[in-house]
Amino acid sequence: MENKHPFDAFIERIPAISELSPEKCNRLELMIGNVDEVIGLEHLVKCLNEDTSRSGDEVIQCYVGFEPSGKAHIGWKVLSLQLRRMLEANANVMVFLADWHAWVNDKFGGDMEAIQTTARYMEETFRALLGYPPEGKGPGELQFKWASEVMESSDYWARVLRCSKGATLAMVRKTFTIMGRDEASSDHDLSKFYYPAMQAADIFEMDIDVAIGGMDQRKAHMFMRDVATKYGWEKATCLHTPIVSSLQAAGSRMESFDHKMSKSDPNGSLLLHDTKKKIRKKMSKHAYLDPEDPLSAVYELGEFIVLPEFGEINVTPNPKFGEPSTWTTIESFKRAVMDGTIHPLDAKFGVADGLAKGLESVEAHFAEHPEALDAVTALM
Repeated sequence: MENKHPFDAFIERIPAISELSPEKCNRLELMIGNVDEVIGLEHLVKCLNEDTSRSGDEVIQCYVGFEPSGKAHIGWKVLSLQLRRMLEANANVMVFLADWHAWVNDKFGGDMEAIQTTARYMEETFRALLGYPPEGKGPGELQFKWASEVMESSDYWARVLRCSKGATLAMVRKTFTIMGRDEASSDHDLSKFYYPAMQAADIFEMDIDVAIGGMDQRKAHMFMRDVATKYGWEKATCLHTPIVSSLQAAGSRMESFDHKMSKSDPNGSLLLHDTKKKIRKKMSKHAYLDPEDPLSAVYELGEFIVLPEFGEINVTPNPKFGEPSTWTTIESFKRAVMDGTIHPLDAKFGVADGLAKGLESVEAHFAEHPEALDAVTALM
């Protein structure tokens, strides 16, 4: 039987994939193998094939942007696992701390000191989540960049205006979901209409090769690519990771992402700083899991976090009610819950324990270096 190429689905559209060496194919698989969606793969393949990047060196620059807005929830684990894969694939990972974007979006009531205090906490959090990689601008290294650094340049603001040119108010309103807002929420505040142009300008100004974000950032990335088409600028590849639902979400998912986990909902979210006991309690009390329904945040947490990190979900029921079991695919785990092999409560605890294990590095980091977390706790 003829061996299939791992990227057969893309080769017809991007023939250059077939020219990648086995080592570069492995790097590509690490980068895109676990995301929900890839847009503009051509650019990343070109970078790998030609040992180049948008900046002209051999270092593929990927970025993910965050508004500093408070303590992190478990959804950050999905992105951090993707960033780990990017580091393993020898990309440079930039965590972009969007302090001015958070100010535009009224985080902490526009208190920039509070926003920047939270940004420093985010730096510490990502160091722990990513396993303390070397820091710098080289391959396989982590760097932090603040929006306030980039925005000091007049070239940046010229780029923002270019990104705004031709964008109608109606077009921009449709991107407001990237700020967690509805289309009618900001007619009284002109600065919010610049937000999508700022986000696009960030990517162009920093020579980003791979823009990473949750599926809720898709509109921002498509806006960026539309701007690039207009001006003939090189387009970054966009990788979109899954969105974790609120623990209480039930039934069909909504494309508006109204179901997504939010730290502002204490009953529907898990924070990175929740203890194992607290995670178990929240999962037990608040997580929706119906054996007849294949949709549940419990399954999402297992599929997007526990299985990618550890390769298995371990279920340990009370010995009175069953034997321990190990599940290596989300499909088999779901079937076991739906056919009664696993009790729903035991399924919740199995996923909860896997999540807690993956947060041990964060707990240990802030136990030894509590200052940044304490400062954010005081703000909250």
